[in-house]
Amino acid sequence: MTNRSAALFVIGASGVGKTASVQALEERSLPGVRCHYFDSVGVPSTDEMVRDFGSTEEWQAAATRKWVERLASETTGELAVLDGQMRPSFLMAALKATPLASYRILLLDCEPEVRLQRLTSRGQPDLVSHQMDMWAAYLRGQVDALDLPVLDTSTLALSDVVEHLVMELDQLR
Repeated sequence: MTNRSAALFVIGASGVGKTASVQALEERSLPGVRCHYFDSVGVPSTDEMVRDFGSTEEWQAAATRKWVERLASETTGELAVLDGQMRPSFLMAALKATPLASYRILLLDCEPEVRLQRLTSRGQPDLVSHQMDMWAAYLRGQVDALDLPVLDTSTLALSDVVEHLVMELDQLR
């Protein structure tokens, strides 16, 4: 590992297992690995996003740029893991402006029925919607167009997803 920053971006729609997987990875306390959560900085209301940035998309682009800048400056010599619903195209643009020594983008995805069950069981049935299905399909389309890896979590145990994240981190070392 060099003294330069490296990051694994774990992206996907609500209910695919991003946060649970990154939290389980964090619990392993792997040396030199720091986990971060996109939403931890706070997510403004749609009205605030439109007022302050012009649209929800522009807010997400700006927030993604800030996260990449933060990881590039704060994680020198470490592997950073960022969990979030970032658009791959926004990540790629931010990475061009603020290069990291290395990075990987991994989309977690699952079958819509599995996402529905997960969101319902965690008390967020309001996120089970046509809009979330469209968001998941949109992310999958962007990842496919950019030839980025996808991990289908539909039938995987959480420990298996975490093992895959560890393998992704090993690729960054």
